[in-house]
Amino acid sequence: MKKITFISLLFLFILSSCGTVKSLIIDPKKEVSTRDKVVYNALQFEGSKYRSGGTTEAGFDCSGLVYVSFNLEEILLPRQSRYMANVGTEITLDKAQKGDLLFFITGRKSKKINHVGLVVSSQDDEVNFIHSTNGRGVIVSSLSEKYWKKAFLKATRVL
Repeated sequence: MKKITFISLLFLFILSSCGTVKSLIIDPKKEVSTRDKVVYNALQFEGSKYRSGGTTEAGFDCSGLVYVSFNLEEILLPRQSRYMANVGTEITLDKAQKGDLLFFITGRKSKKINHVGLVVSSQDDEVNFIHSTNGRGVIVSSLSEKYWKKAFLKATRVL
């Protein structure tokens, strides 16, 4: 057992002396975009429960999740999705990128925007977004899913 420990320590010493271990450390001085920070904030709440009007880890509604994720970066958005939809610049879906907002009209009787999601990735016509749903709480979904594709209304860029 002592031989393994000694050999392991010797190996780590050799690696650290040649700089290999240092290259594995993330540079804290590296600039991270506001888009990345907002998306990171939202992803921290993945798995949280749904709560109507919710803006805490105890539960979020869709606009509460987006509101808090931006607010943590000191970017103030309206609290409700239908008002959020009036902020920023409308973009075509093929231009959507991380940090953009997606707006939906869900339900058969609804005629107004009532759902919002935050784009977490967009590659090769595949747009993934984080949002809070009644049944599953905060999750990441794909815009290529039939339900979300049909309910999609528009995308906007705030950042």
